[in-house]
Amino acid sequence: MSTRERRPTRAGFAPLWLAAAGLAAAGCDDLRECDPPDPERQAELPAALSQTGLYADIAAGTVASDVVAYAPGFELWSDGAEKHRFIRLPNGAQIDTSAQDAWQFPDGTRLWKEFRRDGVLVETRLLAKVGPAPEDWAAVAYVWNADGTDALATPGGAEDARGTPHDVPAAAECMGCHGGTESRVLGFSAIQLAASPGAVDLDEIAARGMLSHPPRRPIGLPGDAVAQAALGWLHANCSHCHNRTRPSSDGARCYDPQRRFDFTLRVDEIASVESTATYRTAVGTVIRPGDPDDSDAVERARRRDPDWPSMPPLGTEIVDQDGLAALRAWIRRL
Repeated sequence: MSTRERRPTRAGFAPLWLAAAGLAAAGCDDLRECDPPDPERQAELPAALSQTGLYADIAAGTVASDVVAYAPGFELWSDGAEKHRFIRLPNGAQIDTSAQDAWQFPDGTRLWKEFRRDGVLVETRLLAKVGPAPEDWAAVAYVWNADGTDALATPGGAEDARGTPHDVPAAAECMGCHGGTESRVLGFSAIQLAASPGAVDLDEIAARGMLSHPPRRPIGLPGDAVAQAALGWLHANCSHCHNRTRPSSDGARCYDPQRRFDFTLRVDEIASVESTATYRTAVGTVIRPGDPDDSDAVERARRRDPDWPSMPPLGTEIVDQDGLAALRAWIRRL
């Protein structure tokens, strides 16, 4: 089926490619165009990964004692790359969690995400809080050398890095995703850690004193395993762009689409599947109940086409078949 060969549109349900065509005709900015990062913030980032504080001994792979490894409950798809994540707070500092869906991290916080592709250690990304304001973040990817003894900052990104199919994003693209939330941090949150499969979950970081306001009740996603898998996948892969509380920006529309629907899971909106933003805003617009093949969310997720508005648009060239199957299974049951 071509990008324009779609079944007749049902009343009240316009396919997204029509909206995309309209935006193009209106001359709107390409969503893949991003403003360059702030040079003063970027200057705070070291030139080498070994200087960032992640490792006590980088050659041996020994992580520093004040660094915490964690895993989100739902992963952003990165073409099957193996990923490991770490966080370090300044000594004695806490995350301001008075707003459970918009954690504010203290100045000096650092988060790292390591990528291996086909067994090759390719890159480690750093997201660092470099000032007191919510937007005072800087990010860059470090590409590893051949012998795995260090990695160097690569602000321009790299295609097919280290002989793998993995593309390293440019620093300008980082806030395309991270700029979509008030906290600027995606995988380290109340929702993600409550569902974490690792030893360091929401209860553990609360016990460590990392949160200013630990949740007063357990956080659990609504619905059965089928609904949770789909809602979690949409939250992890789509909500940083498609949400109605995305911070405004005066610059290029860097991965900032129209806010007609919202895939975000929020602590106060998970009493039932029907109370989630996904159900309230996406079901009936980009999700056709009972019919995944007539749902634009599926149509976007099942493609990787530079001439078609695919989802997610950044950091992937291969369709996430497991995530797509989870989305289809849930829509089929609606």
